[in-house]
Amino acid sequence: MTVSSATSAAASAASNSSSSSSSSASMGMSSTDFLNLLVSELQNQDPLNATSTSDFINQLTSYANFTEQQSTNASMTSLASSFSSLVTLNSVNYIGHTVEAKTNTAELTNGSATFGYSLTSAASNVAIAIQDSSGNTVWSGKGTGNAGSNTFTWNGQTTSGTQLSNGGQYTIQVTATDSAGNSLLSYTTMTGTVTGIDASGSTPSLLVNGVPVSAANIIGVTS
Repeated sequence: MTVSSATSAAASAASNSSSSSSSSASMGMSSTDFLNLLVSELQNQDPLNATSTSDFINQLTSYANFTEQQSTNASMTSLASSFSSLVTLNSVNYIGHTVEAKTNTAELTNGSATFGYSLTSAASNVAIAIQDSSGNTVWSGKGTGNAGSNTFTWNGQTTSGTQLSNGGQYTIQVTATDSAGNSLLSYTTMTGTVTGIDASGSTPSLLVNGVPVSAANIIGVTS
């Protein structure tokens, strides 16, 4: 008698389990559930058609693999938790420092926001647009087109000269092309002070002037 032929008997035995066991089973089979199935199979097998030795050994092997996988999953969960704690601990070292990070969003602080952008080669035309959190363009103009890193500090004013209030988050859009119209933009950055850590997500983020930034996107520490 194989596991498949004992399924109904095992299911009947399993139905007598407590409500707490049923709740656990609904979340996934445990090692206890697995053993209960094997025991039920032995108890309900047909004496004239008993489970073969090879089938039973295969089932025990499956149980061993099952428990090993559970142990591995538990270890990986523990390792992930430890790694997250380590990332958080290392991120604390950034607090108070001014950093440059790969992102296109910055918060208007003390009347300005500093952005950067990297070009693969010198550009003949660089257009910059600053957009608010709703996607509206509040400022537009020209930027430098040097090969490599370029810096742009926005004074927090609209194109018409109106000074915007501190605290809002703004996005920079850079269009850099050569004489043939080919795009030369590699990436954009923002520069700001790390004021704290956001650990609400699966991976902790640095708060750079209030904007969440992954530590992996930090490309420079200036002070």
